[in-house]
Amino acid sequence: MLSASLSGMKLTRRNLLTSSALLLGDKLLEALSTPLAEWGHAVRLQAAQLPAGGQPESSPVIFVDVAKQAGVTVENVWGGVHHKKYIVETKGSGIAFFDYDQDGWLDIYVTNGTRLKQFAPGQPLPSLKDNDYLQRLDVQWPPGKAPHTHLLKNNRDGTFTDVTEKSGLGRHGWQTGVCVGDYDNDGWDDIFLNFWGHSLLFHNNGDGTFTDVTRKAGLWQDKVRWGSGCCFLDYDRDGHLDLFVAHYIRFDISEVPAPGQTGYCQWKGIPVMCGPRGLPGGFNQLYHNNGNGTFAEVTEKAGILKPGPRYSITPVAYDFDNDGWPDIYVAVDSEPSILFHNNHDGTFTDVGVMAGVGYNEDGQEQAGMGVGVADYDCDGNLDIFKTNFSDDTPDLYHNDGDGSFTDVTFVSGLGVNTQYVCWGCGFMDYDNDGWPDIFQVNGQVYPSIDRYHLDQTFMEPRLVYHNLGNGKFKDVSKMMGPGVNARHSSRGCAFGDYDNDGDVDVLVLNMNQIPSLLRNEGGNKQNWIKLKLIGTHCNRTAIGARAWVVTGKHRQMNEVASGGSVMSQSDLRLHFGIGQAQRVDLVEVKWPTTWKIERFPNLPANRIITIKEGAGIIKTSKQ
Repeated sequence: MLSASLSGMKLTRRNLLTSSALLLGDKLLEALSTPLAEWGHAVRLQAAQLPAGGQPESSPVIFVDVAKQAGVTVENVWGGVHHKKYIVETKGSGIAFFDYDQDGWLDIYVTNGTRLKQFAPGQPLPSLKDNDYLQRLDVQWPPGKAPHTHLLKNNRDGTFTDVTEKSGLGRHGWQTGVCVGDYDNDGWDDIFLNFWGHSLLFHNNGDGTFTDVTRKAGLWQDKVRWGSGCCFLDYDRDGHLDLFVAHYIRFDISEVPAPGQTGYCQWKGIPVMCGPRGLPGGFNQLYHNNGNGTFAEVTEKAGILKPGPRYSITPVAYDFDNDGWPDIYVAVDSEPSILFHNNHDGTFTDVGVMAGVGYNEDGQEQAGMGVGVADYDCDGNLDIFKTNFSDDTPDLYHNDGDGSFTDVTFVSGLGVNTQYVCWGCGFMDYDNDGWPDIFQVNGQVYPSIDRYHLDQTFMEPRLVYHNLGNGKFKDVSKMMGPGVNARHSSRGCAFGDYDNDGDVDVLVLNMNQIPSLLRNEGGNKQNWIKLKLIGTHCNRTAIGARAWVVTGKHRQMNEVASGGSVMSQSDLRLHFGIGQAQRVDLVEVKWPTTWKIERFPNLPANRIITIKEGAGIIKTSKQ
């Protein structure tokens, strides 16, 4: 059986491990990732077995979908439901947790799409050359029925109220990515929205309303682009947030082959939509904040164009090499992913391949989708988790602290699931034990596969990997409750404690369904601390600020970041689980503009601590 499954496959260690694991279970992975000197009777090549009783072991934490009870009932509309002819109908969009009214409770922003008009055989298709290209592609919606984006206000009682109309954020179209940051330092977080079409910047007016300032801010370009993810960052450390925007494909429906027409339009012998291979890639953009409410495009000057066009999906900005300057990592579909190293002079250099994060350990390109970043082993360096397409594994890139990364996907235990198309992801300490776990959402792109009875389905469960604290993870998905095991075709997800009860919840965008609001039940049985950072010399949102939390000999670290997951935005507050510790021995915060470190000893557990740069702790609350 093993030889048959490997016939025609390139025999790399990754392929051998993946195929063998499907037949022999996790014990083979354990064996092949164990040094020879440690082999013995404790490691045997036998099928993995369930615990006594034949049932998965229980978990003290489960996730329950409370979206309907909470009033999070906005139905996503994204292309065809049962058939998708074009790639734009499959990619989906992100979602956001953010506190737009600064009341200390996370609100929800929901992206949305539309559907393509059906064209008769032989009927000319609209072209990018047409001024009304997107309008000619859109179905004709009845008055008042067109899908649009939504803003949901947190009522502080576990429910949300739709305030879209008052906010002015409702927009119709293919709205893809979302990221948050206070670009003008007025104390209110603004929101940037990517579209297939024209991306938009909305200024937060501080009174529950937003104003479209795209043209005023110098961000408007009179062309159709397929924006994907985005992130705010202060790449030159001048105290003003700059903006990085990823673009996926230059998509002209009039030039795309029909499903099945070429080799790029088939999957396992099934005719499917075409792409991304065979279609022209998009170019990423970098905008410098002028400090006066406007931006200047510096893409070429900064070196962002040098990698050429790529199928970019999700960018994140973190200081990966601990030099005090934010770098940019971009998950790229079907091509090498990008790591832009910050050269400290306004320019970047792509070091992704050299640093070991462009390909997998076998030197293969992957269909990069989502990105999560954390110091999962608490060694003081930020590591990268990246999701990919099915018949592949995700990637866990361990930061070696010298500018390079090592692909530790298999030795960490994360190479066991290959049947899912993987999207939104992130590190989150779901049980507050002080070690960041991994949460991942999945969903196929081809609805038609269900009738072919393959080993994959269109709707797929979520995955949770528990951090064992020794560099390894364990798949605990089956014991994590109905919110994890429910099947959807999901895309973006966001992480945050929406009910302020001390554990991290998950918000998930489900294609052509309502979102999932996964309430964490049981995570707050252990202790925690949450940090809300406010910049003064640095940007007001404190993006790029780094915090350490010390309990005994355990030292955790994280950074405030914009964007991530898949085209999504998570809570800007930093959440740290601290296990059974009753107090935090020390909190340290390094502010990104001045590099000054402020220290706060002996803080109580189970508190939300608000720290303002230069002013210290200005608020402590239990909720």
